[in-house]
Amino acid sequence: MSVEIHDRPSATKATSGSPVILNKFSRTFTAREDNGGAKAMLYATGMTDEQMEWPQIGISSIAFDGNPCNEHLAKLAQKVKEGCQAEDMMGMVHATPGVSDGMTQGNLGMSYSLPSRDLIADAVEMIVTAQSYDGNISIPGCDKNMPGVFMAAARHNKPTIIIYGGTIQPGKRHVDCPSLGLKSGDAINIGDAFESYGAFLSGRISDEVRKDVVAHACPGEGACGGMFTANTMSSVLEVLGMSLPYSSSIPAAYPEKLQECLRAAQVMKEVLLPQDIKPSDILTRQSFINAITVVNILGGSTNAVLHLLAMARSAKIELSVQDFNDVGARTPVLADLKPSGKYVMEDLHRVGGVPAVLKYLLANTNLIDGTQRTVTGKTLAQNVADAPTLDFTQQDVVLPLDRALKTTGHICILSGNLAPTSAVSKITGKEGVYFKGTVKVFDTEGELYPAIKAGLVTPGMVVVLRYLGPRGGPGMPELLGPTGALMGAGLGGSVALVSDGRFSGASRGFIVGHVTPEAFVGGPIALLQDGDTVVIDAEKKTIDVLLDDATLGERRKAWKQPPLKHTRGFLYRYARDVKGAEEGAYTD
Repeated sequence: MSVEIHDRPSATKATSGSPVILNKFSRTFTAREDNGGAKAMLYATGMTDEQMEWPQIGISSIAFDGNPCNEHLAKLAQKVKEGCQAEDMMGMVHATPGVSDGMTQGNLGMSYSLPSRDLIADAVEMIVTAQSYDGNISIPGCDKNMPGVFMAAARHNKPTIIIYGGTIQPGKRHVDCPSLGLKSGDAINIGDAFESYGAFLSGRISDEVRKDVVAHACPGEGACGGMFTANTMSSVLEVLGMSLPYSSSIPAAYPEKLQECLRAAQVMKEVLLPQDIKPSDILTRQSFINAITVVNILGGSTNAVLHLLAMARSAKIELSVQDFNDVGARTPVLADLKPSGKYVMEDLHRVGGVPAVLKYLLANTNLIDGTQRTVTGKTLAQNVADAPTLDFTQQDVVLPLDRALKTTGHICILSGNLAPTSAVSKITGKEGVYFKGTVKVFDTEGELYPAIKAGLVTPGMVVVLRYLGPRGGPGMPELLGPTGALMGAGLGGSVALVSDGRFSGASRGFIVGHVTPEAFVGGPIALLQDGDTVVIDAEKKTIDVLLDDATLGERRKAWKQPPLKHTRGFLYRYARDVKGAEEGAYTD
């Protein structure tokens, strides 16, 4: 499946006895007599003759104001720059584009969310390469930031550390909600804010309660707090060896996050640069298998499928959707984290974070390969040797193997006549493993909410949201609004939702996304009609519409491809170039 596009530059390690050149790339600007113009410009920025000899580190901050996931990243970037200065390195801060997934749910902005991943990758690859930086420290926050900076690192292949901006802490209710048995002081998060609308529409809560949840779900800086997409992908980066231990779980507001920024600069100077440890020295197929394993252990987001496929391709490593089923078949779900569980990422950090989970798995299973290399210069097993030991008598954030929430993974790749290539479901066990229902079709997300309010969505239905794939969306928008509305309306346990779009890590319920081929290119999901019967069987890993080939063939003859929703600009280029979700929806 891997298609080689980018030649990954490699730097020759110093031979025994020869001096290690730490500024091997930036010397293009600082040491070449025929390139005096570049050096003149560096003098203009205030660099001294001494600093001209220092390594230059590109600090890629995905910072922008107006959302808690990214607003504080500029502060972290300055702390990394401070750390670089202390290590006799020049920290060069730059920004990239970004999109807030939480804020753009259900509006035009969501079409830019997944595309922002590839744009971030392009931007970081471009500036780190063009500006001849010797290394890269990236600071992502919101969902698509993590795979974006990773893909860039795999492309430019220079010594890299990724610092996750950190998780948000939970909010608290300020108003009692007796209708749902909830009270002031109970913890809430962004998922509750989205589900509050459906609960209000269905009359289960008052507008006062809804407004209270919205006002207090997000108390400060950091990415969405459950095992949603941001925390899933930060955990992935740590397991892949591209982040320092505990990076994925340290909350954004903790002082330890600032300390991590200083530590990253130190590791860059003392380990990565002198040993010339590059992403290509760290990333292997087995490290990706480790990552898929931990996604299942933690109950992570289905978006991990989409991102890991694209990330592996950037690293020139073979990975397919089948790998997720293979790993899931032998991997239990152990972490009781939201959206389906009780706890948030801060709670996981308090019991030892991802290192404690890895330490437990290494000691008690053969699920993790601890020999994989990491940015510390040590192996994964060496990194976690001194991590806290999970005490199952004192905490239930992570459960022991004999009390697994689910004995196999929750991410299930389906196929059938409705999804001939693949579809991705998130089955935690709380939704059941089988659903048979009557189809109710919506061609836009906006059509669903009035239908819920009017009582047109009823138990036993399979709600189909289509023309929301990578090309049709465009941008394969997340559907947290619809899943939240269905859950809030009390339909989450009795209705299935099927789409060629994708789901937020905060989504829950009997949901199937990433249906391929997508509706825009004529996939079978485009041929569904109200009243059809769809059967989803997670044990058999099938998703089928109960129609014969002849009927589907007649409908196909009558189907016409709709025009692209955009004919100019960024979204037009994206829809024109993007590949299918089963390949990671890459654009390069």
